[in-house]
Amino acid sequence: MTPTPIAPSTARTYPSVNIAHKLSLLHEHWSQRVVAEMNDYQFKIAKLQGDFVWHSHADTDECFFVVAGELRIDLRDGAVTLRAGEMFVVPKGVEHKPFAQNEAHVLLVEPRGVINTGGEESERTRANDVWI
Repeated sequence: MTPTPIAPSTARTYPSVNIAHKLSLLHEHWSQRVVAEMNDYQFKIAKLQGDFVWHSHADTDECFFVVAGELRIDLRDGAVTLRAGEMFVVPKGVEHKPFAQNEAHVLLVEPRGVINTGGEESERTRANDVWI
């Protein structure tokens, strides 16, 4: 049986999330902003430049997807360098320190409520669950 098409005048329009546009609205480094949620997971954007702080997330993995630029994630036993279109998942409990020589644009995926500096408060700790 073929489904009946919805008439254009009654069809609902669903908005998409334009990551490039959302990034253009963000002007502060190291301040992630939520752009979408899926179940209990948030998709966050951030502009990164310079050095971050060593930290870990005891209860969750953290996914970094580089949209533009280059990001190095230092780990206590090595490092991974990500370029545009590449991603890396930091396993839960693993200490890491992101670094971007030049500005990098990043999409992060992690559960709602995750603090950007893990369990450590620092000058880099930012408000959580802020939407853009």
